[in-house]
Amino acid sequence: MSTREKKSMLCPNCRKLISSDEPVCPYCGLSKPGSMLKTHLLGRFSAASMNAVKLIIYVNCALYILSIILSPSTLGLSANPLTFLSPSDRSLFILGATGTVPIAGYGRWWTLIAASFLHGGILHIFFNMAALGQLGPFVLREFGFNRFVIIYLLTGVAGFFVSYLAGIPFTIGASASICGLIGAILYYGKSRGGFYGQAIYRQAMGWVVGLVIFGLLVPGINNWAHGGGLASGIMFGFLMSYNEQKGETYLHRILAAVCILSTAMTLLWAVLQDVYYSF
Repeated sequence: MSTREKKSMLCPNCRKLISSDEPVCPYCGLSKPGSMLKTHLLGRFSAASMNAVKLIIYVNCALYILSIILSPSTLGLSANPLTFLSPSDRSLFILGATGTVPIAGYGRWWTLIAASFLHGGILHIFFNMAALGQLGPFVLREFGFNRFVIIYLLTGVAGFFVSYLAGIPFTIGASASICGLIGAILYYGKSRGGFYGQAIYRQAMGWVVGLVIFGLLVPGINNWAHGGGLASGIMFGFLMSYNEQKGETYLHRILAAVCILSTAMTLLWAVLQDVYYSF
């Protein structure tokens, strides 16, 4: 008597090893993961198959290059490494710098989204992208693509909203979102516990201590945005959980899609504005 041989496959959404006849992926909850449509279509273009961290870094670098190309006459070329290759305030304002001046003065609330993708100098973007490259893959792996997107984008908005309430006039940078990732990692380590969880928690606390010291010693650091990003990262980690606690839900996917679409439209609007006013 012959028995049906079970075949293994990678889930087209979360890329975990499962049986091809599973009605629902036990890891991410995708229904009928073995269907031809999802295997061939979703498998090629699934969120998990995209390197979200690299994509965010590319977008940040592209907007930084655009910001200095469109303001060559005021480009910072001083010997001071903190201001070397700095785009003009005008270019940053048009592209979406946030704070009380853009929001209270001009009603530009959309800058709460755009400001996370702008930077004021070569060292500014270098250190932020280096931190993202270290922290992002961990959050992406432990929380999943959709929750990573939600955490990264919404903690940036939350951090800049806190700094707006605190009266910061003009601010940019990915550090609020990066602090959001640190907050999510803090929650993960504390919640998971055990040797591994405690080790992760201690490493994340090391990042927090470093940020506090850096913020106190270096002038011009937006500590309000850092604090808002960190606190909201902990909150989102608690509200959404991580992969070991529960898989991503349809609500996570919908919210992530809304965040991606809103961010893409905001950045496109910012770029079109900058090109229009520059030429």
